[in-house]
Amino acid sequence: MPPFPARRAAILLVLVPGLALPGIVAAGAETNAGLEPAALKAMAERLRTEERSTQGAYERLAWLCDRIGPRLSGSPQAAAAVGWAAATLRKDGLKDVRQEPVMVPHWIRGDEEITLVTPVTRRLEGLALGMSVPTPPEDLTGELVEVDSLDALKALGDKVRGRIVLFNAAMWRDPDGEGYGKISPLRHAGPSAAARQGAIGTLIRSLGTLDARLPHTGTLSYEEDAPKIPAAALSAEDAMHLHRLLQAGETVRVRMRLDCRTLADAPSANVVGDWRGRERPDEIVLLGAHLDSWDVGAGAHDDGAGIVMVMEAIHLLKSLDLHPRRTLRAVLYMNEENGTRGGRGYAADHAEELPRHVAAIESDRGAGPPLGFSVAGGPGATETVRGFAQGLDAIGATAITEGGDGGVDISRMRAAGVPLLGLKSDMSGYFDWHHSRADTLDKIDRASLADGVVALAVMAYALAESDTPLPRLPPQP
Repeated sequence: MPPFPARRAAILLVLVPGLALPGIVAAGAETNAGLEPAALKAMAERLRTEERSTQGAYERLAWLCDRIGPRLSGSPQAAAAVGWAAATLRKDGLKDVRQEPVMVPHWIRGDEEITLVTPVTRRLEGLALGMSVPTPPEDLTGELVEVDSLDALKALGDKVRGRIVLFNAAMWRDPDGEGYGKISPLRHAGPSAAARQGAIGTLIRSLGTLDARLPHTGTLSYEEDAPKIPAAALSAEDAMHLHRLLQAGETVRVRMRLDCRTLADAPSANVVGDWRGRERPDEIVLLGAHLDSWDVGAGAHDDGAGIVMVMEAIHLLKSLDLHPRRTLRAVLYMNEENGTRGGRGYAADHAEELPRHVAAIESDRGAGPPLGFSVAGGPGATETVRGFAQGLDAIGATAITEGGDGGVDISRMRAAGVPLLGLKSDMSGYFDWHHSRADTLDKIDRASLADGVVALAVMAYALAESDTPLPRLPPQP
């Protein structure tokens, strides 16, 4: 087990007259006295000082990245991560820690090579997209046709037949990561759309923001009404090279060799652990992140950072005896990257319990400086969260936006009306490393990771301590 630093004794506090600090309010007192902005600010400062001193989240992340590494669903490393997470939650003193079974896809990358063969010969930097089918044994060679959108693909009609389609659209850098949402449909839906028009394979310019000849993988979604064709991502520089050749009027031919394959579904598990509330233990505030990662990097930002923030947020509150009324539940989901089986499985297995989930928060936006939260809830939910977030102004996490689904895994609880929050981090540099070989521990800023823990801990505590739960979402099918 990882050698976590020993917790220091609780930090001495100077008590300001008239200031009620969270955790000091007498048990059973039906009051929100500990949730005013001034009290939450004091709480956040206490947590921040402790976390920056102990570096608990970073120490956990170092173990996960450096000792276990890539954790694609179905792999031995994913199984090791499940065991590590469950053992660590038990070491933290959480009760009823369990591994809730879920069957997950088991895709293996194998060897891969992508080569420009006409008008010049050059190896291209690429990665097969997750869940891609392999190329034929004799490899796949074809003439390239380039588009920058699904509409442009459709406009080409039969000109796509028998060719390899290059989806070439550049991402842009921004704190909210909006570029990813705009372009990712090319990766998800592009292969099937191209196959319907007769394409024999697809390539996509990587969904990344750093031009360093660094390809980024990610999953695709084959549609049942289309043939399954091989698909891979290229580095931005290689995509731009192919673009220049095509613009010059050259006939461009590419050879693809992908040895990837999909095996039978494999057994795995979500890891779930509870810190039972002191007064309303049957009511639950869920903190979630996904334990799996892609197979080419260590999954430090995606989503190792989210995992350790969830674990450390509860551990930090517990170690400082900040015990809320309601239960705080850690859910470390499996298979967010290429199937979302963990999110779906949890929502199905806990369907009868979801009416008692008063809120769910997901952390899956890396370890950049925390900015605030997105909120999806009933009337008044956003304003309530905005009030709690006033306690986070020292770390800059006060931006509250309305809408969204909180995150892929917790979104499955929307149908039951559970209010959904997403921890928003600055993603300006996140897509430099996302889904690449370079998503490693050295890309993590310790101070930002610690502040993310504090933001998550304070918001989770406030939601679990408040007299009145957040207004629920309207039930949906």
